Amino acid sequence: MIKKFLRKLVAEDEGPVELPVAEEPTERVTVRVENLGGIGDIDRVVKFVREGSILFLKTRELQKKDLAQFQTSVQKLKRTCSNFGFDIAGTEEGYLVVTPKFAQIARS
Repeated sequence: MIKKFLRKLVAEDEGPVELPVAEEPTERVTVRVENLGGIGDIDRVVKFVREGSILFLKTRELQKKDLAQFQTSVQKLKRTCSNFGFDIAGTEEGYLVVTPKFAQIARS
């Protein structure tokens, strides 16, 4: 009985089967590497993130040059990120990663 069913099923479906092709999304995300030189750069950073870019900010030079200005810049950037819903995280290599609302930084 099962053999008859299988023969009938195979006999009906002998033609080729076409599968739909999935289209790749056309929208791209820009990843930028920028230097954080001080408080004056915060507006430029926020502009890039509001446009949808993911930023890697180099902070090592500012840390070495003026630690107080670095701390003030990071605090202002954190407040701004909180206001706009951005995500921010620091790395051990001296980078800050800032992402727009649609991206989230995975922390381990």
